[in-house]
Amino acid sequence: MSGKATRIELFQWRTPQMRAFHLSWMAFFACFFAWFAIAPLMPLVRSEFALGKDQIANITIAAVAVTVFGRLLVGPLCDRFGPRRTYTALLLLGAIPVFGIALSQGYASFLVARLAIGMVGAGFVITQYHTSVMFAPNVVGTANATTAGWGNAGGGAAQAVMPMVLAGVVALGVAHGAGWRVAMLLPGALMVIVGVLYWRCTQDCPEGNYRELRARGVAVGSGKRGGWSAFLQAAGNYRVWMLFVTYAGCFGIELFVHGVAAAYYVDRFGLSLGGAGLAVGCFGLLALFARALGGLASDRLARQRGLSARARLLCVLMLCEGLGLLWFSSAHAAGEAIAAMLSFGLFTHMACGATYALVPFIDRRALGGVAGIVGAGGNVGAVAAGFLQKFTGSVQQSFLVLGCFVIAGSVCALAVRFSREHTADEERLYREALQQAGGPVMAID
Repeated sequence: MSGKATRIELFQWRTPQMRAFHLSWMAFFACFFAWFAIAPLMPLVRSEFALGKDQIANITIAAVAVTVFGRLLVGPLCDRFGPRRTYTALLLLGAIPVFGIALSQGYASFLVARLAIGMVGAGFVITQYHTSVMFAPNVVGTANATTAGWGNAGGGAAQAVMPMVLAGVVALGVAHGAGWRVAMLLPGALMVIVGVLYWRCTQDCPEGNYRELRARGVAVGSGKRGGWSAFLQAAGNYRVWMLFVTYAGCFGIELFVHGVAAAYYVDRFGLSLGGAGLAVGCFGLLALFARALGGLASDRLARQRGLSARARLLCVLMLCEGLGLLWFSSAHAAGEAIAAMLSFGLFTHMACGATYALVPFIDRRALGGVAGIVGAGGNVGAVAAGFLQKFTGSVQQSFLVLGCFVIAGSVCALAVRFSREHTADEERLYREALQQAGGPVMAID
């Protein structure tokens, strides 16, 4: 509990906890924006490179496949090197393929660039790791969900903003074929700026940076052995794999929607590029509050009914998400489809928040490994959805099958159980956090 914040003071910048809070969501926003900046422009890319359905499916899969390995990697790296150095490196190195996609000359080069850009999606794990080590148990669920939700809103912003950026570039006299390339300079520049800010303004944990603390003999993270011991410890915990499945069923769906929904609205309902981008942008922007709502609800229920209530909440949210997906897959008009998308989107984002409200309580000694494996589950879900789309040849049928998967996967949340000793330890830490906060009321200032 040493130095961890027991309150979220949104308009505070002077404490290292709140600097980490704000810059971690900004960093993930930049990553998510860059990750899906090209998605609303895909109809132009498809036309320029004469891409077929299989090629589009391969690009959709590539966009999320490599993130599986990235998320598994950065969790142990956070334990070893600290979130500050890990995030800075990811942002600066990740900007290279974002800029580089503008040089694509055909399907092969575009596919490689899209694959490389997927690495920036690993920023989510660093965001969750950083807030988990900065905030106490009474608010960590809300902190994790809020930073992730505001960061995820970068996907919605990309869907809405990139068509407008393209329109502005074209209005300046640039041809459509070059316009989408010029537009991709924006997300790359954003990543570089935030990367510099992250290095200058954050520290690894409340006490300081891992490197300096270890030099003074303080044990932090996973120590000199590196993060892989923490990863192996996390991999041996069945609860981690249950959350791996649930995250595949919520964040995996979110990624799939960002990757295919704009083109789906254009092809099935005849919406314009801008209209489709705005519709999908609304789905993404739900993350501004819905993820935080899931984390806040998890914290509130845990205070009233204990640690197990977090898992029951996650089950209910995923069940509602699955029913919403079935509605979306059967929609016959654009208005109905948008209403269904926003409905299941609300529960999707809340389920994501509720999942990572559970993560800090699975195994504190292997936090990086837990966060990395669970985070990778989201991308495994998105990859599986991409292969499902390729197999069925229909986005609509894919959403139908995915709805059934999410309903079935909700049972995994109920399988997350804790021993009496584990629960007692967490309740003790929770009471200590409330005492440090000055009372039983948890508030966001």
